[in-house]
Amino acid sequence: QVHLVESGGGLVQAGGSLRLSCAASGTIFSTNGMGWYRQAPGKQRELVAHITDSGNTNIADTVKGRFTISRDNAKNTVYLQMNSLKPEDTAVYYCNAAIRTTRWDRSDNYWGPGTQVTVSS
Repeated sequence: QVHLVESGGGLVQAGGSLRLSCAASGTIFSTNGMGWYRQAPGKQRELVAHITDSGNTNIADTVKGRFTISRDNAKNTVYLQMNSLKPEDTAVYYCNAAIRTTRWDRSDNYWGPGTQVTVSS
């Protein structure tokens, strides 16, 4: 029983900022990589940013320089700071995490239900 819950989405004007949070809870032995994906209407889900448990990050070219990913390992929480938002950033943002539920298992991927981000022009 692992649960991911996103928060922080909403409506913002172009050029504004939002900070998304995602907390993992439940039966967790270790939380490894965590990341953010997004899916806009009529488009495929795409990777936005990823961070390992040691803090190494990858970020999509489309948001590089505007978005920052970070995490708090003690809280099993990952954040996405979104600045200089554009209308094309409008999407449902999903949290993803690779989690081991026991010391004997490999990591499995878990998804949150998503949070809507809408950027008006």
